[in-house]
Amino acid sequence: MSKRKKKVGLPPGSVVYTGSIQDKNIDIHFIQYDEEHLEEKAYSNLSKIVFLHSSEVKVDWYDVRGIHDTALIEQIGKTYDIHSLILEDVSDIHQRPKYEEYKNGIFLIAKALKFDKTSLSVGIEQVSLYFKKGFVVSFQETETDLFLAVRKRIQNDKGKIRLHGADYLVFAILDIIVDNYFIVLEDIEVAIESLEERIIETQESSIKSEIHHLKKELLVVRKSISPLREAISRLSKTDSPIVERNTEIYLRNVYEHTIHLMDTVDTYRDVLNGLQDLFISEVSFKMNQVMQVLTIVSTIFIPLTFLAGIYGMNFQNIPELSWQYGYFALWAIMIIIFIGLLIFFKRKHWF
Repeated sequence: MSKRKKKVGLPPGSVVYTGSIQDKNIDIHFIQYDEEHLEEKAYSNLSKIVFLHSSEVKVDWYDVRGIHDTALIEQIGKTYDIHSLILEDVSDIHQRPKYEEYKNGIFLIAKALKFDKTSLSVGIEQVSLYFKKGFVVSFQETETDLFLAVRKRIQNDKGKIRLHGADYLVFAILDIIVDNYFIVLEDIEVAIESLEERIIETQESSIKSEIHHLKKELLVVRKSISPLREAISRLSKTDSPIVERNTEIYLRNVYEHTIHLMDTVDTYRDVLNGLQDLFISEVSFKMNQVMQVLTIVSTIFIPLTFLAGIYGMNFQNIPELSWQYGYFALWAIMIIIFIGLLIFFKRKHWF
């Protein structure tokens, strides 16, 4: 968060990277395509890249992986007449998912998620999309290639991407981000089922903190999906000529997926609340069992201790002390009491 403080006092539109410093190179993948032609280039040396003005005849897609080079972001913005406020949001990784419509194009921010099965943590990567007729630029926060599947569909001419314009490409990108949410939630579901089994079997003390941790991670997922749902809804209902009418039905399908995701997140949070109650109940039940055993033991030994206490007193005139078989008789009485109480407790189903 210290990097974000550098934005304080700066004018709107200032491009300041708010993430951690990265020394790695920025990778840019360029694809230009239409129904019949495909051109593809990858750049890791930014000095060799030349940004060309796109035409609406073909779709130009620049996929930028790494956003710590603010000069590059400003260069892209100047070349393609992208508003300075958009460039500011691209470099600020703390933005929430949103939709903004400008005169020259449409801007979207989404959060790509991944789940670490070892630490049970959700990782977040900001994805920014700006598009207009015949042009799309995507900004990924890290060097991870999130859109490889989309690129392969373009390369292999599978699906409908090459038959449509830039708006359909944006749909395909949003679709793969949303589809990955389902994978994350499936992994979280497996973690929840594992917790439930451990609660039934062991009642480990660490389970309580793991439940709380997963509830916080689900909150992260919810905060990523909820505003994205609103953004996709606005995109599907826009009157902008940039979005073709035949693309709206696909965008509505993605919107329905986000509703399903929200319902799933809420369900998992309810399940975790139930697991928390189950954990408390199991611990209480186990404690009650221990207390039951201790109570039975105490109840059995109370009369035996009473008898031992009487004949352990130092009075001289206790008749039974002089009896030849007094010791054996006392043992017999104690054993009878012991067995009798066990039979009584068994009949009462107290153990």
